[in-house]
Order: sequence, then C-alpha cells, then structure tokens
Amino acid sequence: MFEITCLAMAIYFEARSEPLDGQVGVANTIINRVESSKFPDTPCQVVQQGRSRNGHMLRNQCHFSYYCDGKPEVIVDQGAYTLALSIAVNWPNLVDITSGATYYHRDDVQPYWIKSLNISRKIGRHIFYN
Repeated sequence: MFEITCLAMAIYFEARSEPLDGQVGVANTIINRVESSKFPDTPCQVVQQGRSRNGHMLRNQCHFSYYCDGKPEVIVDQGAYTLALSIAVNWPNLVDITSGATYYHRDDVQPYWIKSLNISRKIGRHIFYN
C-alpha cells in the first residue's frame, strides 16, 4: 500500500491540474522507471531519487520536483487526490500512453538533460521523453 501512496502523491503533486491522460502519463513514467534497470526498483524509491548531503535531500535536486522543493506536501484538493489514488491503485492495468517515457518536464522549463533524449509525446503541459 505504501508504494501506491507514493505513486498517488507523485501524480497529485506533479500533475493534478493536467487532464486524465496527463496524470496517467506521469504514472507511466514512474512505472517505466521502476521497470528499467537504470532506476530504482519501487515507485517510492523512484519518486524520492535525488541528490542528498548528510542524509538530507538537497533542495530542487530531486528527479520529481515536488519531493524536495521545500514546500510541505499538503493535499488541498481531495477530488484530485482521489483521482490520483485511483490511477495509482490501477497502475498494473494502465496502458503506457507515453511510449516508454522515463523522463518528463513541464513545457515552461528547459532542463539540461533533454538534449540527449527523444520526445515520445506531449500531453497537456508535460513533454515526455525516452
């Protein structure tokens, strides 16, 4: 159950304002990482991946920005969280609409790492890469 909660929280904080397929795309990306040998083996480990010092995550140095942006993770939209939880609970049955994406970002940022990846799909405000 803990892994489902980690996945739901990531969907909620990363994509709650996105359409349903955008939220599914975020879930797909996390699961694609879990299934890849290049990333950790569980949704929680994937979401919590980042740079740390002395056992503390470095601010804004996480793979999933919400996890170490310095803001508290407070659920303010129960309906959006219920949807995120529903997606997370059903993750084994989700169709991968990202074509294997293991990275994404919002369309209003330009991360350094996009130069080495191929765009697989754009959904809402997110661009997915593999």
